[in-house]
Amino acid sequence: MYPIHANQPIGIFDSGLGGLTVFRQLQAQLPQESVIYLADTARVPYGPRSSQEIEVFVREIIAWLLKCRVKMIIVACNTSTALVLERLRAEVPVPLLGLILPGARQAVQLGQRVAVLATAATVKSGAFQQAIQEADPRALVQVVACPEFVPLIEAGAMDPLAPQHPQLQRIVAQYLAPLQQWPLDVLVYGCTHYPLLEPLVAQHLGSIPRVDPARSAVTAASQELKVLGLTHSGPARYRFCVSGNPRQFQRVARPWLPPVSRIEQVRLPVVQPVPPEE
Repeated sequence: MYPIHANQPIGIFDSGLGGLTVFRQLQAQLPQESVIYLADTARVPYGPRSSQEIEVFVREIIAWLLKCRVKMIIVACNTSTALVLERLRAEVPVPLLGLILPGARQAVQLGQRVAVLATAATVKSGAFQQAIQEADPRALVQVVACPEFVPLIEAGAMDPLAPQHPQLQRIVAQYLAPLQQWPLDVLVYGCTHYPLLEPLVAQHLGSIPRVDPARSAVTAASQELKVLGLTHSGPARYRFCVSGNPRQFQRVARPWLPPVSRIEQVRLPVVQPVPPEE
């Protein structure tokens, strides 16, 4: 039996630093809650990978977080959410939350013509399209795969202390060009890395509302903690871990990290692939 208590931390994981957008929302809405954040930087990006690979990665990460005795896991990687979250939810002994459904519900409150920027794997899965149209069957959805965003962000292209990256500026303009020809009501950031691009996106889309699903996902997490009687009163403690190079992560992620003594490098447990169902 897996014990769950209010004073245990919330686990957040992503392929890299994008999940820090979820961490920042959690800091804002639930400042008393402790957090263990794991970035799978040794294997970022997830977007070009197969669903079988991603399922193995996610199983390994969840196994590690459960060893750390978390009380809830927020999957701050929409590629993982789209491809494997529902399949794993029944196996995990703590609440397992994704960002796609909360983001879809927030989007249709702002309009019926919805565009989504996402990784290639998330776009291919159809998860955002399905979630948005389930939230509002009248919604019209246009999705744009943006495979070059995550590698550039992970390389430090959005460091606010550095000059704007010319290659990233060009790619943002390229990906957003089709949306400027469409009567758009709302844009959804379909990857947790993408809200970090907000200054560049605003240059092209102006005042069109943008949805960061992290906000509504953390609101949902807060409500679930209350229902389960797992709300913690503090003080909060934070632990940041990576599967890759901690110095590289700290260098690139420093604008979005709270003051921390160190970034830990961890070894994830090896999980054997689950054979596909007949």
